[in-house]
Amino acid sequence: MDYTRKQMMAVALSREIEDDKLYIIGTGLPLIGAALAKRTHAPKARLLFETGILDGDPQEVPTSVSDLRLNYQAAILWPQYRYFGFEILAAERGQIEAGFLGGAQIDPYGNLNSTCIGDYAAPVTRFSGSGGANGIATFCDTVIVMKHEKRRFVQRVDYCTSPGWINGPDGRRSMGLPEDRGPRAVITELGVFRFGADKRMYLAELFPGVTPEQVVENTGFPIDVTRAVPAAPPSEAVLKTLVEEVDPHHLMT
Repeated sequence: MDYTRKQMMAVALSREIEDDKLYIIGTGLPLIGAALAKRTHAPKARLLFETGILDGDPQEVPTSVSDLRLNYQAAILWPQYRYFGFEILAAERGQIEAGFLGGAQIDPYGNLNSTCIGDYAAPVTRFSGSGGANGIATFCDTVIVMKHEKRRFVQRVDYCTSPGWINGPDGRRSMGLPEDRGPRAVITELGVFRFGADKRMYLAELFPGVTPEQVVENTGFPIDVTRAVPAAPPSEAVLKTLVEEVDPHHLMT
């Protein structure tokens, strides 16, 4: 079966989810990937949404984390303050495996900007801001979903909305952040990126049909592509589940 780059991204996202573990999920591709994981290799994975919904199983693709379709068969619908309290306590106890985030800009250390382009006081573009992303990036490991463009993968973000590894191995400790939490992967339409001992991003998996030169060309900072291996394409069974059950109308893929 043929598949698109976005479908490959959804498959890669699903591979970041393990059974019997808890993840904070946003809508869009993270939800598609999570739903695919639950229907394939991780049926007991638990999904938590920023609106306080735990273990929802929407039968259609929601448009946002406030979409009432997320309530279907949910185990819990918390008020917002309960969600934030649970997020902090559960993350401190190691009960949250990872949170899924996105942004307008990302730098080599996984710091994210979803606040503004240009000077904060007089921006060229103003975005919606953190929402719950800063708390997730502070207390949890993260998986980041980005569109791969040079203007987004920058040497230095215009504004640090959500902290990554700051500026290297000692960066989070120097800022008073949990040292053992941080970005674990970045997934784009070109491949999967991870962070080495120096906490800099490198290309780990190259998607089918993509070359290392394309990655370098579309990245606004020097990036190591020498460690990359070909990403495994989706099996026919997984792709069929994605296309026929998870996102049959291709709303997100």
